[in-house]
Amino acid sequence: MHKIRILGSVAALSLTLAGCGASTATDSAQSGKSGKPRIKFVINGNLGDRSFFDSAYAGLKKTEKDLGYSLKVVELGSDRTKWSSGFEDAAAGDDYDVLVAGTVDTVGFVSKLAPEYPDKKFWLFDGSVDYTGKSGCSNKCANVYSVTFKQNEAAYLAGFLADKLVAAKALPGSTGNGKVGVIGGVKIPVIEDFVVGFKAGFKAAGGNPSSGVLVQYVGGDNPFGDPAKGKQIASAMYGQGAELVWPVAGSSGLGAFESAVAAKRYAFGVDSDQYKTLTDPDQRQTVVTSILKNAGNALYLAAKANTAGTLAYGKPAAVGLAEDGVGYVDNANFDKLVPAAVRADLEAQAAKVKSGAVKVPSAF
Repeated sequence: MHKIRILGSVAALSLTLAGCGASTATDSAQSGKSGKPRIKFVINGNLGDRSFFDSAYAGLKKTEKDLGYSLKVVELGSDRTKWSSGFEDAAAGDDYDVLVAGTVDTVGFVSKLAPEYPDKKFWLFDGSVDYTGKSGCSNKCANVYSVTFKQNEAAYLAGFLADKLVAAKALPGSTGNGKVGVIGGVKIPVIEDFVVGFKAGFKAAGGNPSSGVLVQYVGGDNPFGDPAKGKQIASAMYGQGAELVWPVAGSSGLGAFESAVAAKRYAFGVDSDQYKTLTDPDQRQTVVTSILKNAGNALYLAAKANTAGTLAYGKPAAVGLAEDGVGYVDNANFDKLVPAAVRADLEAQAAKVKSGAVKVPSAF
């Protein structure tokens, strides 16, 4: 039994980080006075989401332990009006060699700042700058490494598993009505990629996504940081007969697990292994699996390549199942809740996606 199954190999992701546009050895992070290469992680939000940003942070902490980097974290909070000045202040400091930022919301900031600080390096995860120089990045972002994730592939497996579970009435207290829910933070392409992939997997397993998949968005001024709204939406979905709900909404999704306990229903986690990151034992038991977007793994491998002088700046990278960029959690709770036959079907489907035999639709 594997505690966490991430489909693919770390070596494959390492290869994705290098290529024709790879930097030379002089492009490796330079050391500060401490003698350590310095990373500054600027978060357009806060740590503690037990999901995406925490995953990225864990990977960067691992660079400190294993690779000798130093790490500074700047949390800008959820007030979007402060993000621009926050990124400008962070970039203006002389306390970093690599500035790390994540999500599509930071693409504009990185595109503007990278040409202003050509002697610094910028790593952007879960978003990509325009390397043509036609919009935003006047130096064609030659000092920027961007990595995006094929979240549609992992979402496909989530949808496939969801339908198999409800069709088999496998979950305790199953209503047998075949309904599940997906909560998105806001309707943007990266979140829609989750939804599109999920619906495709649900259909591939034999379900009808039009009637069986409930979709709603948190929205508002703080779509990824409103657990109360996440709980409200999840409660409504459970009330409509959903047997499990999958929140794809950062810390807004934390409310869904609270709702799952109250409704005596189940949920999927996202981005991190939320069976491990949730602190409430009752909420943990509701997590059938977590669909991983391995931001921390991608950043750790970027740091390794950067140290070796082989990180590919000036060109985008994209990682999916085949590169360990995404995956799903297979732990004791998964084994307890998912019948062996369903686990076998899921593994077979994952192999088809990984090999390219199944092409998953995308919102991009």
